[in-house]
Amino acid sequence: MPDLTRRDLIRATAAAGSGAVILPGVASAGPSHDPHGPHDGHDEHDHPRHPKSEPAELTGRIVRPGDPDYPRASLGWDELFVHYPLVIVFAEETRDVLNALAWARQHNVALRVRSGRHSLEGWSNVDNGIVIDVSELKSAHIDKASLTATVGAGLNQLEAVTALGREDLAVTTGTEGSVGLSGATLGGGFGFLTRYLGMACDNLIGADVVVPWGADGAKVLHVNEKCHTDLLWALRGAGNGNYGIVTSLTYKVSPLKEVVYVQAAWDGLGDLHGVFDAWQSTAPFTNSRLGTQVEIHKPQILLFAVLADGTRAEALELLSPILSVGKPTVTVQTGGWAEIYAGFQIPTRDEPANWKFFSQFTRKPFPSRAVSIIGEFMNNAPTDDSNFFTQAFGGRVRRATRPAGGTSFAHRDALFYSEPGAGWGKRGEPNCNDPLTSQSQAWIAEFSQALRPYVDGAYVNVPNIGMAEWETAYWRSNFCRLRKIKSKYDPTNLFQYEQSVPPWSCDR
Repeated sequence: MPDLTRRDLIRATAAAGSGAVILPGVASAGPSHDPHGPHDGHDEHDHPRHPKSEPAELTGRIVRPGDPDYPRASLGWDELFVHYPLVIVFAEETRDVLNALAWARQHNVALRVRSGRHSLEGWSNVDNGIVIDVSELKSAHIDKASLTATVGAGLNQLEAVTALGREDLAVTTGTEGSVGLSGATLGGGFGFLTRYLGMACDNLIGADVVVPWGADGAKVLHVNEKCHTDLLWALRGAGNGNYGIVTSLTYKVSPLKEVVYVQAAWDGLGDLHGVFDAWQSTAPFTNSRLGTQVEIHKPQILLFAVLADGTRAEALELLSPILSVGKPTVTVQTGGWAEIYAGFQIPTRDEPANWKFFSQFTRKPFPSRAVSIIGEFMNNAPTDDSNFFTQAFGGRVRRATRPAGGTSFAHRDALFYSEPGAGWGKRGEPNCNDPLTSQSQAWIAEFSQALRPYVDGAYVNVPNIGMAEWETAYWRSNFCRLRKIKSKYDPTNLFQYEQSVPPWSCDR
C-alpha cells in the first residue's frame, strides 16, 4: 500500500475530477462477495486464507474540497455541526460502497456512513476522512403477493411512503419525510403507525450489508431471518454505523388503504395539565390502530393523530377524552396514507437551521409536577420553534409478538417517548455569532435535567454527546450482546464514532 499523505490524496482526487477517483497504485476493491460470511466468533481478518486485497479504487460520484458542490455535499440537516471531510463518495451502486470501504481500510482513513443527513450530533460526517453516502441508492421493488418490499438504503421516509402508497401498502416510518428510511429503521423507528404495525425495525426482515473482509478488503453479506441472524438482530435497533454499511433493506409490509388524520390546537398553555393528563391516560392504551403525538410550543399545544383503516366518527370518539379538554380547534382529513403523509411535511428550507434534542422514555405516567416543569420551560423557550414532543407507545410495540429472531430495541415497555427540542437560526447562515446558540443549549440542558426523575433511557436515533452511561440508556441489557456481535463482524472497530458499539477487544 502506498504511503499517501493527506496532500497526496487531495491531489489525486483533484486529478480525477468529479467522476471515479483513481489513486496512484489503486486498481480494484478485491473480492466483493462471500455468500457464507463469518459464522463464528473468530477474527477472519488475520486468517491465512485472507491475504491482502488488490489496491482499491474509489468509484461513484466523488465530491472533494474545492469542488463547487462541496459546501452543500458536506452539510447535514442540522447545521449546528459542520465538518470538512477529505472526500465524499456518493454511491450509485453497491460496488461503489465496496470500493470505498476497501479504500478507507487500505489508506487508514477515518470513515462515516451517511444517508438522510439527519444525524443529530453530526456523527455521519467527519473531518479529514471519507464519508460514504448511500443517499443515491433509491431503488424500490415491491411484491404485493408476498407483502414484501426491498428498497435501496438511500430512500428517505417520504419516498418510501409514496412508493408503498401507490400499492395501498405501508410500513412504519417516522413523521419527518426527509429523514433517511434506513437510519430511522436501524435505530428502531417509530411514528404514527407504530402502535398498529410495530416498530420500523420489527418489519425489517433482511438487508444487504457491506462489511470488512480479509486484511483490507470488503464484501457484501445478505442478511435475513435464516442467514446471519445475529447481525439482523443487531441491525434492528443498533445498526446505525456500527456493523457495516447497509445498501438495501427488505421489509414485511402491510395493506393500508385509508387513514383519518386529526389535528387539534389549543391556544396558549392554559390547558396543558388537562390535555397532557387525558393524553397519557388514554393514548398508550386505546385501539392500536390509533397513533398520536403531542407537541407543546410556547404559543400553543398541538395534537396529531392517525387512525388506520377507520372512520372520521371512530377517530373523534377515540380522541374524545382529549378533545373534550378546553376548546381546541379541530380539523379532520381522510385519504390515502401517502397523500396524508405528504400533506403534513414541512420543507427543510422553512425549518430552523440549528437543533438540539434530548430523548427519553417514560414508563410511569407523568405526575402533576412533571407536567408543570414542561409548562415552565416552554413558557421560557428560546424560540417558538422549540417544543416538547411526545409519541404514544403501547399497542403492537408492547405485545409479546415479535419478529423472528427478535430485536435489539430495548424500550418496548415505555408508555410514551418524549423529547424537548430547541430550534433556532436561519439556514445557510453561520451560527457561531448567534446569541441564541448558547441560550438554546443551556435551556434544553436544564429542561432535560429537570425531567430526569420522571424519565428513563434514551433513543439512539436522538443521541446526546454529553449523556453519561449512554450504552445502557440506549440498549439496556442488550449492550453486552451487541458488543459480542461487533467483535464478530467488525473486530478492529473500523465503524466507530463518539457513541458507537465497541467490540469486546476494545478497552472501555
